[in-house]
Parts: sequence; C-alpha cells; structure tokens
Amino acid sequence: MSKEAKKAPPEVKLFGKWSAQGLEVADRGLQRYIALRPVLTPHTGGRHEHKRFMKSSINIVERLINDMMRHGREGGKKAKATGMVRNALDVIHLKTGKNPIEVLLKAIENSAPCEETTRVSYGGIVYHQAVDMAPQRRLDLALRFISNGARQVSFSNPKTIDECLADEIIAAAERDGKSFSIRKRDEIERIALSSR
Repeated sequence: MSKEAKKAPPEVKLFGKWSAQGLEVADRGLQRYIALRPVLTPHTGGRHEHKRFMKSSINIVERLINDMMRHGREGGKKAKATGMVRNALDVIHLKTGKNPIEVLLKAIENSAPCEETTRVSYGGIVYHQAVDMAPQRRLDLALRFISNGARQVSFSNPKTIDECLADEIIAAAERDGKSFSIRKRDEIERIALSSR
C-alpha cells in the first residue's frame, strides 16, 4: 500500500477551527437532543423542517445561528447570523482559551430550565401548577434565552452583537448572575417552585 492510502481522512472541524470530537453533554436529559455531528459549515437549508423532532439532529451551533435570525435586522439573513456566531466563537476562544463549542454546551446546560408552570382550570377557577419540562423545550428555551440576552445587551451599546453574544455565552457557562439566560431560568424555576 502507498502512503496516501494509509492516511486517515482529515478531521472535520466547525468553520475549519473547532473540533467537537470528545465533547460530551453532562446533562443526561439533553444528551439525545444536542447534536455534535461534525460539520464544516452549519447550514442544512431547513431539511429538518417537515419532520417532527428532526431539529434535534441539527448541529447545536446551527440551531444557535437559526435562533439569532429572529425578527428585526437579522431576520432571515443566515449568512449574517453565521458570521455573528463565528465571530462570537472566536471571541470566546480568545477570552477563555477553551474550545468555544464546549463553553456553548456548558452555557446551554446552565440556562435550560427544568420545570415551569401550566394553567389548570378547575370549576371556573384557574391556577398554576408546576410541571416538569420536556428536554426538547428545555433546549429550545435555553437557545432562545441566550440569543435574546445578546440581542438586548447589544441594543444602544457600543459593543457589537458578536461580542455581546460571546459575553452572554461565557456568563451563562460560568452561571454568572449577570447573564440574561441564567436570570430567566432562575425566574421560571422560582415561579414553578412557588406553584407546587
């Protein structure tokens, strides 16, 4: 055999920089729903859209990119949202010295609420009851909180949204009280605790 035949194929890294190999999700409830499949560019073109629960097979970074495309200036502009997340991952690496995908996973685990309340009506009286939250909803809410927190901080701020997103992810990974996503999680769980 020649030397070329013995070479292993090169590892696929996100944006050509970050490897997801060896990373694991510590939260057992979220393990099935966070996809760390290696991709070079996270863009599936919405192939998951018409099948139920298929969004759990989409790379977690692409799900964050999709969440950054909320209404407003970035609505529907995937290339712009991809650039924001790519720059935010670079800033995270510069500030922490760690793999930014690992920091993002920790931030998602910390900002995913475990229980919430639902409305129960009984005899014309409506009251709130605490219920456990489905893992898919926990992940959806965590990503929404992170992207909303970055968007709110960047409004009327000299910092770019890339830096605000990086700061939000780092603060959520460290479970810092300044993080919007951590505050939202604590608020939801506090309301659920008082509704038991």
